Amino acid sequence: MEIFTLVTGVIYIILEIRQKNLMWVVGILTSIAAMWVFFRQGLYASFGLNTYYLVTSVIGLWQWRMDIDRVSQDGTEKDDGTVRLKHLSLKTVAISAVALVAGTLALALVMEHLENPMSYLDSAVAVLSAVATWWLVRCYIQQWWLWVAADTISTILCASQGLWWMAALYAAYSISAIIGYVHWKKHGRYIA
Repeated sequence: MEIFTLVTGVIYIILEIRQKNLMWVVGILTSIAAMWVFFRQGLYASFGLNTYYLVTSVIGLWQWRMDIDRVSQDGTEKDDGTVRLKHLSLKTVAISAVALVAGTLALALVMEHLENPMSYLDSAVAVLSAVATWWLVRCYIQQWWLWVAADTISTILCASQGLWWMAALYAAYSISAIIGYVHWKKHGRYIA
């Protein structure tokens, strides 16, 4: 299941960098597989995070479809390589920062109660990734920097638990996040 998660995760990140709506479908498969892996390992925050990914994949599929319809005159996606971007507001940054700190602390307390072996790291990754995913749904280019941080911590977390295939996946995600930022910066066009 770890290898399946690795393969679908790599496909997902390639589609994310290219901003293809199909990534959300692949994200559903990746989330289900990762949920199984993390639940079996007792990393419940990461399990919960992948449950959240499952839900946001459905929302993202719908949201991106609406954005495409708004940009495209005839409702068909034009594959001209343009990445649709939205402006990140100061209010969104402030709310996200509060959610990151409060969410990590609150979730870590719950994870300690559940005897999570890495409660603070697992919680930080979960909350950071939840915010990054929401920013991805909204097409904020800055989401890539949140992913660099979350994926680097996830690599360390998985390696410390002996989840080597998952560690490889998150290491690939870290590198891909930098590539994604560069691609979105080069090919991005603000739509809102």
